[in-house]
Amino acid sequence: MSEYRVLSLDGGGIRGVLTAILLERIVEAQPGFLDSVDLIAGTSTGGILALGLAAGLSPTELRSLYEERGQDIFDDSCWDDVVDLGKLRGAEYTQKSLRKLLKQILGRQTTLADLSKKVLIPAFDLDNGAESAEKRTWCPKFFHNFPGGDSDGDELAWKVGLRTSAAPTYFPSEEGFVDGGVFANNPSMAALAQTQDHRTLNHPPALKDVRLLSLGTGTTLNYISGKTLDWGYVQWARPLISLMMDGSMGVADFQCRQLLKNNYFRLSPALPADQSFPLDGIHQMGELIAMAVTLDIADVLDWLTHRWGLPTE
Repeated sequence: MSEYRVLSLDGGGIRGVLTAILLERIVEAQPGFLDSVDLIAGTSTGGILALGLAAGLSPTELRSLYEERGQDIFDDSCWDDVVDLGKLRGAEYTQKSLRKLLKQILGRQTTLADLSKKVLIPAFDLDNGAESAEKRTWCPKFFHNFPGGDSDGDELAWKVGLRTSAAPTYFPSEEGFVDGGVFANNPSMAALAQTQDHRTLNHPPALKDVRLLSLGTGTTLNYISGKTLDWGYVQWARPLISLMMDGSMGVADFQCRQLLKNNYFRLSPALPADQSFPLDGIHQMGELIAMAVTLDIADVLDWLTHRWGLPTE
């Protein structure tokens, strides 16, 4: 069987601009890259990128959305802070601007089945609504447009984009879903598992035939000093979210490296250690852009040439 090619895009809020620019540079060097992709997996901001690419938007167009509309999405009014008692009650931002943007770029009636590429978009379902009390629970959800009984092809693309990016404390939940980053901020391993699902692929590719490129939104050099931390809810609330998201990314990276070896490549450059790059760090946009346009991507281009199967232009 010929290669089955997967592109995986991490979550990371406004840091998605870094991913968009890296994709822009890869496509410039390898014009046939996106056309060759069989499956695009994306979580949160990576999910929005994945949906946009599958809907036919170019990396350059997606980059522009971050640069031109990012401020609208992360717009926290003074009145909202008063209503939310600062940041103690209620999400920091509404999804009004993001909802409007996703409808514009993806289309109000575009379903996952309408997209030109297969996609896998994680979100977390807070209540599966099971009638039996023994089965009612919260659970991870992978929205996809593969054929089969569990296909989500009828789901509206813009709604899936809102669900995967509903980061706790940043945005309200969306129709009972929160950000897929709480369990799969790096969706690489989930994407790899999807390629092996006999329910959706009559002849799943052998692992040796899978090629997987994973793009992160930059690796934050976080740490918590101290050997014994006697913390409670208040102290752990915000760092715990970052800890879970960063931890899940590392696990997926390890698993994919072990299973795919040289047929897997991950690019997620370390962010400056002396700066904070939160999901809503709109004021760090300039630093993110500068890093993305100057980063040495020779290794990923070499990997694409020798492993992905595209010739150098």
